[in-house]
Amino acid sequence: MDPSTTAPRSGLLGLFDNPYDEEGFRTCSVTGLNIHRSVENYVKLFGLTAVVALLVGGIAAIFVAMTRWELVSLTSAPDFYNWLSVHAWNLLIFWMVFMEIGILYVGGPMVLGRKLPTPSLAKTGWIVMLGSAVWINVELFTTSAPDSAPLLTSYAPLPSSAGFYLGTIVFILGTIIAALPFLISIWQEKTEHPNRSLPLVSFGAFITAIVALEALIGGLITYVPTYLWRIGIVEHIDAAWYRQMYWIIGHGSQQINLLAMITVWYFLTHVVGGAEVVSEKVSRTAFILYLFFINMGAAHHLMADPALATVWKEWNTSYAVYGAVIASMIHAFAIPAGLEAGRRKRGQGKGLFSWLMSAPWKDPVFSSVIFGIILFGFLGGITGVIMGQMQLNLTWHNTFATVGHFHATVVLGTTITFMGLVYFVIRLLFRRKLFLKPLAQLQPYFYAGTMSLTTLMMLYLGILYGIPRRHPSVTDIPGTEFDFAAAEPLFWVFGVAAILAITGGALFILVAVGSLLFGEPTDPSSLVPAVEPVEDDDTSLHAQSVRGTFTLTLVFLAVFVVTYVLNWYLLSRLWHIG
Repeated sequence: MDPSTTAPRSGLLGLFDNPYDEEGFRTCSVTGLNIHRSVENYVKLFGLTAVVALLVGGIAAIFVAMTRWELVSLTSAPDFYNWLSVHAWNLLIFWMVFMEIGILYVGGPMVLGRKLPTPSLAKTGWIVMLGSAVWINVELFTTSAPDSAPLLTSYAPLPSSAGFYLGTIVFILGTIIAALPFLISIWQEKTEHPNRSLPLVSFGAFITAIVALEALIGGLITYVPTYLWRIGIVEHIDAAWYRQMYWIIGHGSQQINLLAMITVWYFLTHVVGGAEVVSEKVSRTAFILYLFFINMGAAHHLMADPALATVWKEWNTSYAVYGAVIASMIHAFAIPAGLEAGRRKRGQGKGLFSWLMSAPWKDPVFSSVIFGIILFGFLGGITGVIMGQMQLNLTWHNTFATVGHFHATVVLGTTITFMGLVYFVIRLLFRRKLFLKPLAQLQPYFYAGTMSLTTLMMLYLGILYGIPRRHPSVTDIPGTEFDFAAAEPLFWVFGVAAILAITGGALFILVAVGSLLFGEPTDPSSLVPAVEPVEDDDTSLHAQSVRGTFTLTLVFLAVFVVTYVLNWYLLSRLWHIG
C-alpha cells in the first residue's frame, strides 16, 4: 500500500486516515501548518519503522547489560558480541536514521506547506532501507567463526560476513534515495521564492541533510572496497586507511543525530512550550559552523592510533573542533533563552525560574525534550569535549567511559528527544490520545533518571577503574593480571540501573504502540495550541529578560570546569589506577 494515496477510512487500522481537502491538504489546529497527505503519511511510516528498530535494539540491550554485569553473565562471549552488534546497529543506526528521514520530511515539505515531491522515491527508499535493515540483522544474529561480529565499527582486517558489508552498502543507498524528496522540496521552495529565507527548522533540516550526505558518501567509500576485499576481488585492505575512512560515517552518523535533535528542539520547544527564536541570524550561524567543523570531532576516536601524526590529531581535536563546540554553545544558550523569552512574553513567569517551573511538565513531549537538552549538555557535551582532548583521551580510550559518553549523547540526548517527537506525532498526525496517560507522563522522568544513573556508572567504571569497553567480562581477561574487584559495587549499581532503564524504554514502546492500537481518536477541532499565539513583535521579545538562562549557563560552566580539572587530576594519577 502506498501511504501517499487516498486511504479508505478503514485503511491499516485507521493509522493513515485523516480528513483532507480536495487537494490533499489539512491545516493542523495546533501548529498551524498546512500539511499534505503524502508528507504526513510518510512521516508516520518512517516513524513506525523506527520504533520497531528501537524495540529490537532494546531487547538486545538486555543481553548486553546482563552479560557485562558478571553477577548474571547472561550469555557466552561469542553470543555477547552478536547481541552487542544487534544492539549497536538497531539503536545507533536504524532507530536514528528512520526517525531522521521522517524529521527531514517534517522540516522540509511539512513546515513549508508543500506536497512531498516524488513520493515514489520516498517509497523506494523506505523499502530498500527496511529490506537491508532486516538483512543486516539476520547477518548479525547468525555471525559465527571464522567471521567476526562487526560490532559498530566492523574494523578490518577482522572479517565480517560478506552479506553484512553488502547489506550496509544497500542501506546507505536506500537512505540517500529516501532523503532526495526532502532536497527536492528545498530546491522547489528556493526556485519559487528565491528571496525568501527558509524557516529556521527547515534550515536546520537542510544542514542536517548536507552533513548526512557527507557521512553516507564516506560510508560508501569505506564499505565498497571492504566488501570487495571480503569477497576476494581486492587482495588487501589497509587497516589504517579503513579506520580513518570508517569514522567519516561512524562518527558522521552521530553528527546527523546531533543536528536532527537540535532541529527538533527548536521545533518542539516552540509548539509545546511557547519558545521563540531570540536571534535567527545567530542560530543559523551556529548551524553553518556545524557544517564546516562538526565532522572534525571524529578524530577523537583515533587519538591512540599510531598511524596518524600528532599534529593531525591536535589540529582536528583542538583548533578545528572548537568551531563545532562554539556552535553547540550557541544552541545551548539560544534554545532555553528562546523558551524563557517566549514564555515571559506571554506572561508565564516573572521570577528567576518561574518561566521554567510553570512550563507544561506533565506533557511527555515537553519533558522529553527538556530532559534531552539538559542531559545531553551536562553529560554528553561535557564528556565529549573532555574525551576529545588529546591528553585526557588517554584515560578514556577503549574504556567503559567511552560507552558512557555515547549513551549520554545518543540515548540521554537524541533518543529521549525522539521519544518526545513520537509522542507528538501520535497526538498530532495519528490523532490518537496517549494510551495510559499517567504512565506516559511518568515515562520520560523514569527513563531519564534511570538511564542517567546507568550512564554515570559507565563513566565511573571506565575512568576510575579502567574497565574495558568491549569485553564481556572484567574479572577474567585472558593474558592479564588486572584486579577489578574494587569495581564490583559500582557494577551492582550499573546492573540494577540498566534493568530499570530498559524497563523505561519498554514503557515507551507500550505507550506508543498502545496509543496507536487502543488510543481514543481525537477530534481535530478539539486540538488546540499548547501555548496561545501572540503578536509577532521583535521589540517585545527582545525586551524580555533571560536571566534564568544566564544563571543556568553559569551553572553549566562551573560543572564543566570542575569536571575538566578533575579529569586532569585523574590523568596525573593514571599509573595508580587499579
